Amino acid sequence: MAAVRSDSAGKAKRKDVATVLRLGVLVSGGGTNLQAIINKINDGTLEGCEIVTVVSSRPGVYALERARDNGIPSACISKKGFHAIEDYNRALLEHFQKAEVDLVVLAGYLSMLGEDFVKAYKDKIINIHPSLIPSFCGRGYYGIIPHQKALEYGVKVTGATVHFVDFEYDTGPIILQKAVKVLDDDTPESLQLRVMQEAEWELLPEAIRLFSQGKLKLDGRKVIRG
Repeated sequence: MAAVRSDSAGKAKRKDVATVLRLGVLVSGGGTNLQAIINKINDGTLEGCEIVTVVSSRPGVYALERARDNGIPSACISKKGFHAIEDYNRALLEHFQKAEVDLVVLAGYLSMLGEDFVKAYKDKIINIHPSLIPSFCGRGYYGIIPHQKALEYGVKVTGATVHFVDFEYDTGPIILQKAVKVLDDDTPESLQLRVMQEAEWELLPEAIRLFSQGKLKLDGRKVIRG
């Protein structure tokens, strides 16, 4: 078993452990949603929240550089470094438990979490998806693909969704959604950027804020904001 590569150059600032929501952020790429969370912590919007670890599924991605630039401990835990998927899932879970993570945030993370991980953090994992679920979501719908499919279908609005994570892709209870207008001259790239700017970077920090303040209650599939 191998493939847990860590970068602890700089530790996240610690606050009173009794009042801090400890965030563990999972990434796979550039980390724009990670940056949105960092910005909201820095400007005081996410008061009482701290990112204690950033974990990437791939080495060398820019999200890891964002973590290092902000003094946040980071690691790459890649499936490719393990002989068995069970070993990978165990390593990921052990990392988050060792970091004493309270809320797991999937911020552009492209891998499916193992069943043991989801059970260990039941109702404490959230994900951002670049469409209005249940449209353009599920296995294979990641990155630019949801925007390509939205344009191919001819929808007039798309958007983003934050939801709790369960055992399938993009099927957990919906926390927040925001619609974004599709323009006649949109390309997948222009639509992707506008969805990030107008929806994703706003919704994900807001869902974290609501969770940190105990304002999210689950009633079956329905998330009630208290």
